[in-house]
Amino acid sequence: MNEVLRQEKKYLLNIIEGEKIRGRLEQVMMKDAHNGSRGYRIRSLYFDTLDDSDFYDKIEGIELRRKLRLRIYSPESDFAMLEMKQKEGPYQRKRSLRVSREDAQKLIEGEFSALLHYEDPFAAECFGLFSARGYRAKAIVEYRRRAYIARENKIRVTFDSEITAAESCLDLFSPQLSLNPAMEPFNSVLEVKYNGFLLSYIKELLAMADRSELSVSKYCLARQASLRFSM
Repeated sequence: MNEVLRQEKKYLLNIIEGEKIRGRLEQVMMKDAHNGSRGYRIRSLYFDTLDDSDFYDKIEGIELRRKLRLRIYSPESDFAMLEMKQKEGPYQRKRSLRVSREDAQKLIEGEFSALLHYEDPFAAECFGLFSARGYRAKAIVEYRRRAYIARENKIRVTFDSEITAAESCLDLFSPQLSLNPAMEPFNSVLEVKYNGFLLSYIKELLAMADRSELSVSKYCLARQASLRFSM
């Protein structure tokens, strides 16, 4: 089980703002090794309770809340990362566990006993939570990410664009998943994650956005987008 505890800030940008800031960051931060020429794809499947309590906790701004998801970086992957993100005051706590493709598919189908094969206590905690709270697979979110890194304070800045979602098909590993836009195509989400404090030169670059910090959840974007398309 991997665990990180860090502060996280999010901003909604348009394409012009994003490209301007990204160009400056490339001069002072390291590119993520997976960036390539256009970034890399991320696909996540989110779970929620029968009454969508995690969704509404986020919408209503509840201080202590969680998100549970499976994440992959390619439909051909032979594993997925089971992740739990918990909001704790100004910090985000993220714990993750690598599970096999077969076990990930069982979790999607509601067979949570697949987690009992893992010795990690985090797996047992997730099994108890999935079972007691009646969690079910609810939505898939896919997007393109470009990431930049600074070693100091483990700073990571990411630009997420082409955010799409699906609720009608929840096959996380499908190579031809039907996805709908979850956000206007000319917008992107800027995320800044760090331990301790944010370095001044990065803070100055981010100020170029001239935007207030926002609470943007890709899971909520996905659920809200499905409501629009169903109307």
